[in-house]
Amino acid sequence: MWPDRRLLDLFGIEFPILLAPMAGAMDAELAIAVAKGGGLASLPCAMLSADKAREQVGIFRQQVSAPINLNFFCHTPVQPDAAREAVWRQRLAAYFTEYGLDPSMPVPAASRAPFDEAMCALVEELRPEVVSFHFGLPEKSLLDRVKACGAKVIASATIVREAIWLEEHGVDAIIAQGAEAGGHRGMFMTESIGQQPGLFALLPQIVDAVRVPVIAAGGIADGRGTAAAFALGASAVQMGTAYLRCPESKISTPARSALAQASDDGTVITNVMTGRPARGVINRVMREVGPVTADAPAFPHASAALGPLKAAAEKQGRVDFTNLWAGQAVRLGKELPAEELTRAFAGAALARLSQLSR
Repeated sequence: MWPDRRLLDLFGIEFPILLAPMAGAMDAELAIAVAKGGGLASLPCAMLSADKAREQVGIFRQQVSAPINLNFFCHTPVQPDAAREAVWRQRLAAYFTEYGLDPSMPVPAASRAPFDEAMCALVEELRPEVVSFHFGLPEKSLLDRVKACGAKVIASATIVREAIWLEEHGVDAIIAQGAEAGGHRGMFMTESIGQQPGLFALLPQIVDAVRVPVIAAGGIADGRGTAAAFALGASAVQMGTAYLRCPESKISTPARSALAQASDDGTVITNVMTGRPARGVINRVMREVGPVTADAPAFPHASAALGPLKAAAEKQGRVDFTNLWAGQAVRLGKELPAEELTRAFAGAALARLSQLSR
């Protein structure tokens, strides 16, 4: 038996395992597989149009009768800064030349929009069981509408102060995102990357500071990590990196190879790829330009100029400019179907918890 059933009952799921929403690395296929395995499916919507998100949820609903979590960003939009963009283009100019590209070529704008009226209306239409937010919460009027349509609300905290703020603003559960976690840091009350605590220091402190259930995220990729998180007070775990090499994920062949070869010290927190701190497998541009640089334009604009370089390199089977978001447990990833993997995680965790309780 799970030592804490609050989130099983709140979300209506079989196992306290949440699929991390991984924009660009997954779609409904992975979400469906995790749902069939008994976990909470998630669908990243920050890079989707309302029509595309509606389509993806429709595919999910047709394939499985299970709850789904729709994930959105809550960053404050920043207009492009021409001067800063020029500095960034100059910093990347040698790479453009190397790949036979014009350093001044026009590039599409970055496509990561914060939660807004249009997406709120979509939530009211689709009525997902869970809605999760990254980088804080939307304005109160939008949040109230999300809650009014019956969705449970969860959000990420990277320090205790953020967790307390989230509880005060009405979330149903909090994701404790340790520094080990892959992808963008959910930071919204701090800018200090170096002071971000690891999960097993952060988790018990958040559990002690709030009353709502806490979901552990960061460096968990098997039953051992899941059991350890429960021992420290978690009510569920969120995993993303562990699913990246599943056949249902949408990462490219070169990316799969890079993830399979990554070492335990092969990830870093960087702002080079998007302009905001995120953890990923070290690639050429992170190593040579960063991993952290003041030259990177504000989120999400740093990613725009990298687009042509990413495309050119991937044609050659290289990931020099690809954002391979992954956590420190990347070596623990397995090439198994996600449904099978979810059930394996749960079984191994329950076995460990049983041993701990003897």
